[in-house]
Amino acid sequence: MSEKTVGEGIGFERIRRITGYLVGTVDRFNNAKRAEERDRVKHTGINEINTKAKKA
Repeated sequence: MSEKTVGEGIGFERIRRITGYLVGTVDRFNNAKRAEERDRVKHTGINEINTKAKKA
């Protein structure tokens, strides 16, 4: 019996809130809205947090 990863084979669409709008892509955004998305602080994933905690 092979072990599967949770959610394997299931597609999903990322939804983001940018300047008050829920969007999947920024294709239709003007340069200012694209810059806001680009300049946002990117938070680390839970795996990176767990790895750092184990090292401490």
